[in-house]
Amino acid sequence: MTSDPLLQPYQLKHLTLKNRLMITSHEPAYPEDGMPKERYRAYHAERARAGVAMTMTAGSASVARDSPPVFNNILAWKDEVVGWMKQLTDECHDHGCAVMIQLTHLGRRTRWDKADWLPVVSAGHEREPSHKAFPKLAEDWDIARIIEDYASAAERMKAAGLDGIEIQAYGHLMDQFWSPLTNDLDGPYGGSLDNRLRFTFETLKAIRDRCGEDFLLGVRYTGDEDLPGGLSRDDGLEISRRLKDSGLVDFLNVVKGHIDTDAGLTDVIPVQGMRSAPHLDFAGEVRAATQFPTFHAAKIQDVATARHAIASGKLDMVGMTRAHMADPHIVAKIMRGEEDRIRPCVGANYCLDRIYQGGMALCLHNAATGRELEQPHVAVPAETARRVVILGAGPAGLEAARVAAERGHEVIVHEAANDPGGQVRLTAQTPRRHEMMQLIQWRFAECERMGVTFRFNSFADAGTVREENPDVVIVATGGLPHTEVLSAGDDLVVSAWDILSGDAQPGSNVLIYDDAGDYAALQAAEKIAATGARVEIMTRDRGFASEVMAMSLTPAVRELQARDVTFSVLWRLDAVRRDGNALCASVGSDYGGKGPDRHVDQVVVNHGTRPLDDVYFELRPGSTNLGEVDYEALVAGNPQNITRNPEGRYQLFRIGDAVAARNTHAAIYDALRLVKSI
Repeated sequence: MTSDPLLQPYQLKHLTLKNRLMITSHEPAYPEDGMPKERYRAYHAERARAGVAMTMTAGSASVARDSPPVFNNILAWKDEVVGWMKQLTDECHDHGCAVMIQLTHLGRRTRWDKADWLPVVSAGHEREPSHKAFPKLAEDWDIARIIEDYASAAERMKAAGLDGIEIQAYGHLMDQFWSPLTNDLDGPYGGSLDNRLRFTFETLKAIRDRCGEDFLLGVRYTGDEDLPGGLSRDDGLEISRRLKDSGLVDFLNVVKGHIDTDAGLTDVIPVQGMRSAPHLDFAGEVRAATQFPTFHAAKIQDVATARHAIASGKLDMVGMTRAHMADPHIVAKIMRGEEDRIRPCVGANYCLDRIYQGGMALCLHNAATGRELEQPHVAVPAETARRVVILGAGPAGLEAARVAAERGHEVIVHEAANDPGGQVRLTAQTPRRHEMMQLIQWRFAECERMGVTFRFNSFADAGTVREENPDVVIVATGGLPHTEVLSAGDDLVVSAWDILSGDAQPGSNVLIYDDAGDYAALQAAEKIAATGARVEIMTRDRGFASEVMAMSLTPAVRELQARDVTFSVLWRLDAVRRDGNALCASVGSDYGGKGPDRHVDQVVVNHGTRPLDDVYFELRPGSTNLGEVDYEALVAGNPQNITRNPEGRYQLFRIGDAVAARNTHAAIYDALRLVKSI
């Protein structure tokens, strides 16, 4: 028995949930051909095995052909889905975890040129800013058809053995009927709030008629659009009361805001640098007003906040969805008294941002998430303990050290600086990105717990490494900024790193040429603009910061727009020359044009990094594999057995930016999949 509020059971109608932690509906974009196959099942099963009470699958599972997914969603309108969902559900049930799914019709939140090229349908003609498709105004036969589609999809989920479903009503068709901003209909489905809610209640009744009272049914909805002329807080409370009083639903899952723009979506699902749990108090108001089962999730990323949400009575079930992507074993660690060992969600939003760009959700610093079929969340002990020497204590080096130590190897890490972190220490200089240090702090703490030896202030050369008598050497020395991109004037520019580290003081009239598209240029611009300087960010790309995806870009744009920073796209910096006490920047274009010169007092160039790899090449001749990697073995998860030099004393590998400039996830993934098989 325990007094922990999070570990208390909860009775939801006929279903007993074993604790108060849940994973809310989300789509990690793992389906194959619209079906939740093995990768999807393994992802949810891993979290069920670790003790979460309920997992909600498939944010935005499509109920109809004319709701084509804008990323890789489950197609709940196909009968084929039943068998796949049953396999997932059965395995989660075997671990005592309840399973639900979110069903939706996207309405205008999709495009007509997807899938079957059917017209987008909505309650109004206004297009959604994000997806830009002008919708057809729903006719009576559309409404009748879609209600049946919802009911049929729900029936499929019951046949698959799920415990219930929730209907999505924020930014999708359901609440496009609700909102005065998106409902242009006359007659029974437009005008008054009663009429605007009619489609919802007819849909809920159709589902109940098909699925019965023993199948749980809820709604995840916006209780306040936070838009002029949209649904207000009072509207949301009234809708909440009506949902409860209808007798058709068993729970409310409330959010706050709107998702029709990148900025709006980011406010609903906050990212790094934004306030944690910003809508928790509002969800508590809904529960207090309705006295009805209420769920909520929005950047509740730590156990203390989740515990407060339950203990204070604000929620009945608390969602820690992205947190479970970072660490699927949260509940198990709470139960073992190991909360301090939970891998923290740092809010980088690599998961969500990737799916909106057509990729599958991946966690910035847990490379096993979404790869449960190939990569372990807990490393398997090695058959033979080896002596592993790692150069560099950035994210790649620390992950290599952590995994090697977890497998039972003896691990020694050399780091030239006096603290771990590498490039992440620079990233964390910006206050809104300080959470990034947690991915270093967590790994360092895990390494210390497992007895990894750290040698700081050690700029190890090949001789230093050989003196350690290693069996395996992993070079994770990262890279250094590269700014030599101009036809003339390379010596007159500074790097974004120079600005962030303080090696170069900000000018008063600054041109930043961003030819990498990553965070460094944005952060340098923010630091410079904060001094009151005039700042222009220039890029040859069609859009700026191309490697910083949509939601993560939102806080940076807000900060830079507030500082009146200028953004110039489709222009290229060609050369820089002295102009008296200032600089003249010559501007060209990949399209053949010539832009006006910029007269500034500082030019900052962001062009990624080049590998810091001297020690790697010094060590190559003494290695058995001469640094070669067997890619087939690496991808398959097998050991590296290449021998090119039988006289060699050690295996040699390099990872992360010591290979080429990439991102933090790539560095961590390099380390995990290499070291798990050493």
